[in-house]
Amino acid sequence: MSAQKTLTFHPTGGDLAISAIQNWRITISDETASEQYAAEEFQKWFNQATGLTLPLVAVQRNADVDRTGRIVISGGPTLGDEDIQIAVESEHIRIQGGMPRGVLYAVYQFFEELVGIRFLTVDHTHVPDASALKIPCGSYAYSPPFSFRWSYYRENSENPAFAAKRKVNTVTDAESLGGKTQQQLINHSFHALVPYGTYGESHPEYYALVDGKRDTNTHGGGPQLCVTNPEVIEVAAEAAIQQLTDRPEAANISVSQADTAAYCRCETCETLNASEGTPMGSQLTFVNAVAERIEKAHPHVKVGTLAYWYTRKPPKTVTPRRNVQIQLCSIECCTLHAIDNPECEQNRAFCEDTNAWGKICDDIWIWNYNTNFRSYDLPFPNLRSIAPNVRYFLCNNAKGVFMQANGNGLTGEFSDLRNYLISHLIWDPHLDSDALLNEFVNLHYEAAAPPILEYVTFLHDNVEAKGLHPRCFPTPEDVGLDAESSQTIFDYFQQALALAETSEIRARVEKAAIPAYKAMLVAGGEMPSEKRSTLIDEYIALCERYNMSHAAETQAAEAYFEELRSQ
Repeated sequence: MSAQKTLTFHPTGGDLAISAIQNWRITISDETASEQYAAEEFQKWFNQATGLTLPLVAVQRNADVDRTGRIVISGGPTLGDEDIQIAVESEHIRIQGGMPRGVLYAVYQFFEELVGIRFLTVDHTHVPDASALKIPCGSYAYSPPFSFRWSYYRENSENPAFAAKRKVNTVTDAESLGGKTQQQLINHSFHALVPYGTYGESHPEYYALVDGKRDTNTHGGGPQLCVTNPEVIEVAAEAAIQQLTDRPEAANISVSQADTAAYCRCETCETLNASEGTPMGSQLTFVNAVAERIEKAHPHVKVGTLAYWYTRKPPKTVTPRRNVQIQLCSIECCTLHAIDNPECEQNRAFCEDTNAWGKICDDIWIWNYNTNFRSYDLPFPNLRSIAPNVRYFLCNNAKGVFMQANGNGLTGEFSDLRNYLISHLIWDPHLDSDALLNEFVNLHYEAAAPPILEYVTFLHDNVEAKGLHPRCFPTPEDVGLDAESSQTIFDYFQQALALAETSEIRARVEKAAIPAYKAMLVAGGEMPSEKRSTLIDEYIALCERYNMSHAAETQAAEAYFEELRSQ
């Protein structure tokens, strides 16, 4: 279980055998829904692993109760929101976590680390026979370094209970699951603060001047704002303050650019940007002005803005106010290599900007990209860079990480494996990513695992050998696919299918094999029309069987299937 070592352990000597617990009871304070659910989850998974069903006993919080023969599960009011403390002694076990989520996370961590349960996918939990298990006595503790963790997969958003098992704290308000962090994702928000539909006709001067004309294009949440217009500052601030008044639980609010490069080129904006050496000069000046007004009405709320695309480079002299957050976006980076890999020239500018922001801001968040938005199901070689990237963000004092993947789609390339890896690593960046990957593949695909592991190695080595630097919108050529490599990949999955020993394992391999079919269709070279037609039919059948909803970020799967059928 080396991949799972998250809890800091201080031994007290001796072991607690599961057989010694068979007459114990689970003691809970049922004052909160999350504590009650955590206890029920403990009872459920303890039974599945050991065959023992321990009764639940409710007591008043802080009641003077003899702990002997009890497993005490409770929220720790003095702990951080998601901190974990576990004590294993010969006569009792105490599982505590911060409120509201930490107590549930503590239960799951207990089973993962001390019992060996693995929450692999929504419909696959590996439960070992723990009836003869002995747990070392001592105290265990952990405090996650990121307070905002989002492995952006639809598997999580559609299954909040599974997301809680993966300790993704951004998807549900359910009280039993501990709710979600009140830190919202810093995102494009100009369209919500100064809606073009409201002000465009009466105040065109509120919007970006581009090529001598006020922009009217609403693509990407545009048009951008004229951020040096004093009236725009007041309108945006008033809208933001109202949003926060309507949502008093919010910890932050986005005041950030639209997703378009058509920023304002009016004389005032351009002069400020020229003096600051970046369009972030006018952008951050605007955000600071809005943040100053927000602070007066909501002094404990942070104001977040993206450092994205043309605003990623920090200004020469303008610095963020104390209530401003910066969310750095790595969209230009190579996804094969670690962001801080000194030999990858493509990533150097991002590192320079990250270091520069770290000198002027103590509230930095990360938006990182972990899929091919052009083709969700094409082989995507970034499995080696996920862990070093997360560790790089941690070393640069990031407080939260949004790992964007195919969150609007189902059945993307290795979505199950990637979610397992990403969610583990943003919970604990120091885990062994190779061990995690091997663990998932071996448990999930069993006898079919060896050729799948060989595929992972081949995919990454092939791109590396060709000297490629794919980003997050790569073509087949960008990820090293040609007729020869596509056939090699296809063969690996045919081998895996042949090794699948049960219908359940075969189904998992079939789902994972979809990218191999896609590689053959888009990069497999010339082939007889009959063979291609068969491949198309088999590919579509697999996609439909495993509920692939999107072929790309902006293309539904069915629309892509129609394209293939018409070829």
